[in-house]
Amino acid sequence: MSELKTQLPTDVWVVASWEEFVEIADNPAYEKAKCYYRNGQMRIETMSVRPDLALLAVNLFCTIKGLSVNGFNKCSYRKIGVRECQPDVSYYIGDRAKLAPQGTSIANLDVTPPPDLVIEVADSTLSDDIGEKRLLYEELKVAEYWVIDVQKTEILAFAIIADNGSRRLVRSEVLPGLTIAVLEEALQRSRTEDQAQVGAWLLAQFQQQ
Repeated sequence: MSELKTQLPTDVWVVASWEEFVEIADNPAYEKAKCYYRNGQMRIETMSVRPDLALLAVNLFCTIKGLSVNGFNKCSYRKIGVRECQPDVSYYIGDRAKLAPQGTSIANLDVTPPPDLVIEVADSTLSDDIGEKRLLYEELKVAEYWVIDVQKTEILAFAIIADNGSRRLVRSEVLPGLTIAVLEEALQRSRTEDQAQVGAWLLAQFQQQ
């Protein structure tokens, strides 16, 4: 057994083979951790923040607008031998909702297309979420990527451009009519209001859009 397997550093990127990564990612001991792999390196995250607001906002918006949606808050996307990610939240939206993986916690990207929207909730992981993970999601070719900065109550939204990186958004493109500023205000309100109050406020905002 290698030193990597017996003395595993977490919450940092470390050099690992794909086989080493899979053995650790599939180990029940790391069931509650989030696992990432890119360019011969892996990251096992043990520090996580619940994505409650993201789930509430996206599901409420899709319900009001009549958009088909399939969302996941614990699904890994695996391109065998190449890369893997486990975003806090991921969504298949509109006509692509029917393409969402069924009955598995690991979606094989050789047979399942990537989601339209992935969301990471950053408390202590912001630099990685807007750095290495953003590159990972660009390579996965998701349509849109959001980073929720818990400390600054800010949301960094990016549209993934085919073969050309990503660009900042002020308005979602996969959820037409949804402005990032509304989500940021909801995030700020969640500091002093409960989920029902924030939900009621979001409902009023979405109905006006």
